[in-house]
Amino acid sequence: MQLMSIVQSKPLAYRLRPTELDDFVGQDDIVGEGTALRTSIQRDTLRSVILAGPPGSGKTTLASIIAKATNAEFVSLNAVTSGVKDLKAVCEEAERMMNGMKQRTILFIDEIHRFNKAQQDALLPYVENGSVILIGATTQNPYFEVNQALVSRSQVYLLKPLSEDQLLDVLKRALTHPDGFAGTLTVEEKALRHMAAAANGDARIALNLLELTAITVGNKISIKDAEKLLRDRNMRYDKSGEDHYNTISAFIKSMRGSDVDAALLWMYKMLQSGEEPRFIFRRMAIFASEDVGNADPRALGFVMDAWRAFEFVGLPEGEFFLAHACVYVTQAPKSNAVTIAMGKTKKAIRDAPSLEVPNHLRNAPLKGMKEQGYHEGYQYPHHAQGAVVSAHYFPEGMQPQDFYEPTERGFESEMRERMNRVKAAIRADGMRGKK
Repeated sequence: MQLMSIVQSKPLAYRLRPTELDDFVGQDDIVGEGTALRTSIQRDTLRSVILAGPPGSGKTTLASIIAKATNAEFVSLNAVTSGVKDLKAVCEEAERMMNGMKQRTILFIDEIHRFNKAQQDALLPYVENGSVILIGATTQNPYFEVNQALVSRSQVYLLKPLSEDQLLDVLKRALTHPDGFAGTLTVEEKALRHMAAAANGDARIALNLLELTAITVGNKISIKDAEKLLRDRNMRYDKSGEDHYNTISAFIKSMRGSDVDAALLWMYKMLQSGEEPRFIFRRMAIFASEDVGNADPRALGFVMDAWRAFEFVGLPEGEFFLAHACVYVTQAPKSNAVTIAMGKTKKAIRDAPSLEVPNHLRNAPLKGMKEQGYHEGYQYPHHAQGAVVSAHYFPEGMQPQDFYEPTERGFESEMRERMNRVKAAIRADGMRGKK
């Protein structure tokens, strides 16, 4: 009965939220001894900060610790439920207290990225004049999702997911803490580690898992109990959030680095987190041209064939085609020569004074156009040996330039040799710069 009465009160994660810095777990580089943020909290000299990090990393907990430690007026708003009217009311009162009583106001805004531009703009003047000391919390990248003027006036701290060992400390504290299970619950070490691993860096999830298991199993929890209840692991992956972009970045960079095993791991993280398979195929199709290119010209066709097969078969068997394509493009020889050529070509077009088509390259379907010199001097390559003639194919007045330069990797090594021979024939003496 004692165990169940504890479990059925307020959620465990809420009851065990630290109120002192000494009880705060993780983020030692941000709030460890001697750090700027810890010192400012202890001395009550905090300036505006933005705390960014994944759920369960300690953003709200830090805010509650500051609320207890400060002599300033502490006001909390949630960006999801508060509008411009609420925000202005708080800020105007903060300004009145600062001007009339020299009383500071700390405004904590949870999920600040949910504020639209108008709301963030409304907050800015009060942060600028010091009426409000802002603590913004966000699970998104603040450099993308928060008004840059607010970011520039705040110290940004990037919190990291807690490590498995840190989560284990959180769980062990819950077993003995008076507001936790107070020694009434016995859990095997392996079971605690299993919960810590399943929480994926989120302290709130770790404590929720412990509480759920205690409610379901009772006061003695084994590794088998934990494995049975936690079979479906929740990964920290938001398809519209920063971890989405970080994971696809890791996937692309692993493919570019030719690490097949790492590429498969990131791909399956996305799949098992609910990512749309077509999104992954799109990224591999782009990669096949952008990073493999003509080092293996079959790569793009291979990805597209795998994509078509996936559309025909669907999941779960369609995973074979995803994995097959991933392995192929990752191990393929790499070349970004096409990408470089695109950039050089666009720059040449921007820099060119004119892109006038020479007469010998112009279309001349009508007799009058031929009389104007259109098409005159054009040589039909198929009539020449090797199907290559000495000619000038660039705009009038522009010297031939080398945009596409094949590497010596994969099929491009053959292309490089052939292109060098062809360029030499095309740009033979007497034709360079000819109009």
